[in-house]
Amino acid sequence: MSTVINVADTTPGIRTARLAVGHDDATGMQAVIAIDDTTLGPALGGVRWVPYPDMDAAVTEACRLARGMTLKNALAQLPYGGAKSVILSQDGEADRVSVLRAFGRLVAEFDGTYIPGVDMGTTVEDLAVIGTVAPDVACNHADPSPWTALGVYSGIVAAVRHLDHSGLAGHRVVIQGVGHVGANLAQRLANAGAEVVVCDIDPARSERIAASVGGRSVAPEKALGVPCDVLAPCAQARVITTATVPTLGCRIVAGAANDVLSERSCADELAGMGITYVPDFLLNAGGVIHIYAIRSGWDHTRLEGVVMGIGHRTGDVLERARATGRTPLDIAEELADERLGHPASVPI
Repeated sequence: MSTVINVADTTPGIRTARLAVGHDDATGMQAVIAIDDTTLGPALGGVRWVPYPDMDAAVTEACRLARGMTLKNALAQLPYGGAKSVILSQDGEADRVSVLRAFGRLVAEFDGTYIPGVDMGTTVEDLAVIGTVAPDVACNHADPSPWTALGVYSGIVAAVRHLDHSGLAGHRVVIQGVGHVGANLAQRLANAGAEVVVCDIDPARSERIAASVGGRSVAPEKALGVPCDVLAPCAQARVITTATVPTLGCRIVAGAANDVLSERSCADELAGMGITYVPDFLLNAGGVIHIYAIRSGWDHTRLEGVVMGIGHRTGDVLERARATGRTPLDIAEELADERLGHPASVPI
């Protein structure tokens, strides 16, 4: 059974157009789907399957991340709205396929206005299972992670060039989280001559990735304070908080993780410390561009060129921020909102 709520404001400060909270007695599936905006098209956003303390926490997370997807898709000039969903991780040995199919039935209640994709805790194979029940899914044939990493890499290159007018060689980058995206990003950075430092909640994985790129591994609790040119959060949300900002050892924050700032005011605090923050929804759009490319029949060359364009967009946002004295977050949100105000504009 499920409850679909049409709301203007579900959580204070978070705009959500439609929210579904679902529970399936047979499988124990508990999930939430948050649709933030469908101005530009059906709402596209990943399915996150990780532990949450309770349903309220999952709802808050889904709503925040859905808003980020709206901004991401708009800024990337894609014909999609924004959404995000969460399946609450369960104790015990739940039947994964049965849970995914139950979740697919919840997705089906949106009649195609929500397109789920891969996110933390889900795989291409999982989306294929959801797709046996849901009317439409993304990422059921190909992993978008390498394209997300490429977009983040191009943005980091642009951010370093913005500050130092130089390439990555000799610059230290700390990657927080080396899953599919973080590991790919680490290799790209190392190939460009950067000094790579990594951390992960799985120490063995951290050590393995560090060794494979000729870098070094640090404990997760030490990562934020490591002196570096770039801090690249590529795992959990909201790692930059009012408490952690003063402890940062970086000059640039630019990573793949969604919803990096715990509060909007953190953008101003980072600027006050002279730290350049590149908005996550600007940087990590490579995966959703990949989804659109597959559906539109693009070849590899065109896809790569458009994803690398994230670097050009990053440079433009940073230049506008410098020229106006505003934060990059302000500028990026403004550009996304302009697109949302003109939905007839031609997508990439």
